[in-house]
Amino acid sequence: MQLLIYRLVYPIILGISILPWRIFYFFSTCIYLLVYYILRYRRKTVTENLKLAFPEKSDKEIKHIRKLFYKHMCDMFLEMTKSLTISREELIKRYKVVNLEEFHECERKNKNIITLMGHYGSFEWSNAVDLVSINPCVGIYKPIENKYFDRLAHRIRGRFNSRLIASNKVARQIIKDKQDGTICSYGMISDQSPRLMNGKYWTDFMGTKVPIFLGGEFLAQRLDLIVLYLHVEKVKRGHYEVRFIPITENSNTEDKYFVIKKYLQLLESQIREKPQYYLWTHKRWKHRNATPPEGAVID
Repeated sequence: MQLLIYRLVYPIILGISILPWRIFYFFSTCIYLLVYYILRYRRKTVTENLKLAFPEKSDKEIKHIRKLFYKHMCDMFLEMTKSLTISREELIKRYKVVNLEEFHECERKNKNIITLMGHYGSFEWSNAVDLVSINPCVGIYKPIENKYFDRLAHRIRGRFNSRLIASNKVARQIIKDKQDGTICSYGMISDQSPRLMNGKYWTDFMGTKVPIFLGGEFLAQRLDLIVLYLHVEKVKRGHYEVRFIPITENSNTEDKYFVIKKYLQLLESQIREKPQYYLWTHKRWKHRNATPPEGAVID
């Protein structure tokens, strides 16, 4: 069944990918109209999340942000398909690192780097950094259940010789890379909602106390990684500017939860400034009314 689904869907993905940009974004607008007005995909979840994060905003303001978000979401997910055929030069131009030399300075310190990202902007094009970096950039990801689409994700990254590491194997792989003398920059999306049983640290995110995913902080402090935050700004349709913001160069000497709190502060600042570019469809606050597990830290 997985193979059948893949064989049915892949030609559609490829066909979308090769569309000229103007037709590509016209198609995205059509998808937006279908998803927002007819399918009403997760409209209730998005509305609840926006009202939770912005209780001070009127229903009219929430509706306006919601529409802008769905337009961006359709663009972003279609842009994922472009990764199949987009050229190296085009990707670098459309996902521009504006403080590249500062990033290179971090790379020259002969230490592994972990860059923490959010579900903000176009996180799927972040492999563009690997095309302009000194050291290899490696994406940390959660494997896709359909093994054929999982292989497709590796194939897309492999077009530019980038690597992916499954999240459940990342610590071992970073240690192995270091033993082999390979210095890398690892990218991790860190605003997921952990399982309730794994919610060992709770703090406010967008004004609501929830359990926080600690994978990025755990790796940084255990392996003494330089920690950066990837600030993504959507300049216009299909064009992004990204900036690396330092969190710490000596994570193993920082106080516990320093890294994750600084990361959440930077991400929240972006969301409050331009909320339409955050992924409001995922249930980030689903555990807000749950009882924290025994021994959890409530900050």
